[in-house]
Amino acid sequence: MADGRTPAQIEADIARRRQELAVTLDEIGVRVHPKTIIGDAKAKAAETVDRTAGRAYVAAQRAVTQVRAQLVAEDGSPRMERIVPVALLAVGVIGLLVTSSRRHDA
Repeated sequence: MADGRTPAQIEADIARRRQELAVTLDEIGVRVHPKTIIGDAKAKAAETVDRTAGRAYVAAQRAVTQVRAQLVAEDGSPRMERIVPVALLAVGVIGLLVTSSRRHDA
């Protein structure tokens, strides 16, 4: 014997390696199972949606803060010199939309 192991040691080594291979094959089987693949894909999609929704929320909050800063003074009082033109613009746009929809209905 070149490596100095007994036949019993060699057989034990072979049995241990077979067990390791069996565990590895079981793990591979679980990883490639369709339910596992679908579950992983669902988890990744949910993570992406959560991340996108979080970014959208932060962007919306930033926009609201910026608009509020333009329409409200630091002491909390409304800036009428800015609110009135915005309100008039909104009324004009709504009026155009209503007029346009009435023309299409007629």
